[in-house]
Amino acid sequence: MIGEQTPLPTSDDHGAPLLPIQEAMEGTRSTVSFTMKSILTLQNFYVLLGPFFTLVICLFVKLEPPSSQKMLGVAAWVFTWWITQAVPLPVTSLCPLFLFPIFGIASADSVAHSYMNDLVTLILGSFILALAVERYNLHRRLALNVTLLFCTDPLNPALLLLGLCATIFLVSMWMLNVPTSVMMMSVAMGMLQRLPPMEEQSEEMRKFCKAVVLTVVYATPIGGMSTLTGTAVNLIISGMWSLFPEGKAISFNTWLLFGFPAALLLLICFWCIICLLYLPKGTSPALSSYLGKVHLRRDLQDLGPTTFAEKMVMSISGLLIILWMTRKITDDIPGWGVLFHGLVGDGSVSVMVAVLLFIIPNMKREGEKLMSWNDCKKLPWNLVLLFGAGFAIADGVQSSGLADFLSGFFNCLQDIPYIAIVPAVCVICSIITEFITSSAATVTLLVPLLYQIAITMHVHPLMLIIPGGIATEFAFWLPTSTPSNAVGIATGHIDIKDMFKVGVPLKVAGIIVLSLLMPSLGTIVFGINNDTQ
Repeated sequence: MIGEQTPLPTSDDHGAPLLPIQEAMEGTRSTVSFTMKSILTLQNFYVLLGPFFTLVICLFVKLEPPSSQKMLGVAAWVFTWWITQAVPLPVTSLCPLFLFPIFGIASADSVAHSYMNDLVTLILGSFILALAVERYNLHRRLALNVTLLFCTDPLNPALLLLGLCATIFLVSMWMLNVPTSVMMMSVAMGMLQRLPPMEEQSEEMRKFCKAVVLTVVYATPIGGMSTLTGTAVNLIISGMWSLFPEGKAISFNTWLLFGFPAALLLLICFWCIICLLYLPKGTSPALSSYLGKVHLRRDLQDLGPTTFAEKMVMSISGLLIILWMTRKITDDIPGWGVLFHGLVGDGSVSVMVAVLLFIIPNMKREGEKLMSWNDCKKLPWNLVLLFGAGFAIADGVQSSGLADFLSGFFNCLQDIPYIAIVPAVCVICSIITEFITSSAATVTLLVPLLYQIAITMHVHPLMLIIPGGIATEFAFWLPTSTPSNAVGIATGHIDIKDMFKVGVPLKVAGIIVLSLLMPSLGTIVFGINNDTQ
């Protein structure tokens, strides 16, 4: 009973055991059994595998200088844990903070600096703004307004899907893929709820439902390609490139000039694929009585008039975009950043604008601001740590001399033409993301290798790093490949067969777009000298 306690033996009763002997023995046996089962697991094998690889490399692999051997061992440890997920990915990302000093690769201070730089502050500020957009439901208002522009009478399902594509594309340009896919899927499901239940739907309706869900799944990563802040991959590419001898951080404008045309072309390819596969004749009559401008306007009216808080968040978002785009127009045309002698970066602007959200009142309750720190509990600290680990490893590869060893290792590739190697690199990068690890982890692993391959082939490193890095976002086949894919499968409207049906041609289209645009538009945008190719 509650409140009753079993009397414990007193200190004078020396003969009385603290626990009944039989229970003690049984408890011991079960504890031993439980302990052995908990130790002999695949997860613990993976935990030991990382240090084991490091030990083997340090004992049997001879490299000069010795620091390059240690760096290879540390990289093997971290990469093994990343790929096998022996421990959570953010925890693995902390390992360079102690492994680099212990192995004599870099000081504790220099490694720690990799974990907080301008690019890391850029994503922190951007994500706080994205949380504000989510808090005030701005994504839904934007989605309904943009979709209304493409909604016609009589209903044209292809144009309606194009409007949904455009909406998701625009949102994903400024927000990371995971929150975009979650928020926009809720908008899409709200649209589909107007249709009859799944068991009562016609074949045309079921295909349209699949098309809508697949649009959210695939338009999200496509939109993320277009801006520097669209995905973690873009930020990692820019940050790691700045650590190489001839590299410097890619500006917001520079990425936009290449990423936006590439993403737009791929979005058009996707829209054509989805219309051909999922919009048969007869779709329009089947949907006309359920979807149309009247229904969208009704949903928009349900949101009510635009509040002061929504207007301020939209204004602050617009201010951030303008400041990003005008800080440095081009290498030849300076922006407002020249007033501060180039000391202000995109991250500085991002954080400054985010701070405004904690100062401006939302006019809903007295003393309440647009954002509070409690609203920021969903900040992506896992990505922050991953960035830091990636930057630390890239810096270590250069400073330890491991880069010279990798360059010699890839000598066999120096005679292969560029036009042949780029598609192969894109395929490999996208396949790794499909089956092994996340796009952010994949690009962190591969950028140093792509750099060395490019040096060996006597081409500018960005000619491989940009297409190879972006291709890690082309994980279009499996529900476990990206969170966006998992969100789509969870709706129950699509299955793996649908993902393969759309994902295979879309991956091919993406690889073709990157292979053609990088040696043409890419050389102009990134200022690559054609003589180096």
